[in-house]
Amino acid sequence: MGTASTPSAKRPTENLDAVALLTKLRAEREKRAVILTSEGERDAAINTAEDQKQQVIKASEAKKQQQINEAEGAAAAILAIANATAEGIRKVAEAIQVSGGYEAVQLRVAEQYITQFAELAKSSNTMILPASVSDVGLMIAMAMNVITRTPQASPARQ
Repeated sequence: MGTASTPSAKRPTENLDAVALLTKLRAEREKRAVILTSEGERDAAINTAEDQKQQVIKASEAKKQQQINEAEGAAAAILAIANATAEGIRKVAEAIQVSGGYEAVQLRVAEQYITQFAELAKSSNTMILPASVSDVGLMIAMAMNVITRTPQASPARQ
């Protein structure tokens, strides 16, 4: 009765088949794990790249808005200066019309001429000036001549 086999005894090929199957299952699990890890890393890299792209876009939009704000501020400043200058010119024009206004303008032109001439004299630059530049009276007369002629040249404003 030595030829009868017990049900718990397995043939050697059955053990090899079971080991091969377990090895194959383990390999499949490892392969899936590697694929999942790779896909996770790829997704993380895509997310990082997308985040960096969005940061660059946001920075660019912020810089553009800053430039727009600065340009609008500069334009407003230029307009304010232009309005203030125009108002100042209107006030000077009104002041010239009152009694003694023309003489006050002559005095102011003379003061400014002397101040600017003194500044020229202080500088170390060499300049070529007309011979009459030291004749304050002549220079004031020339400047006032321009003021006197201006209303006649543009009668549409009167």
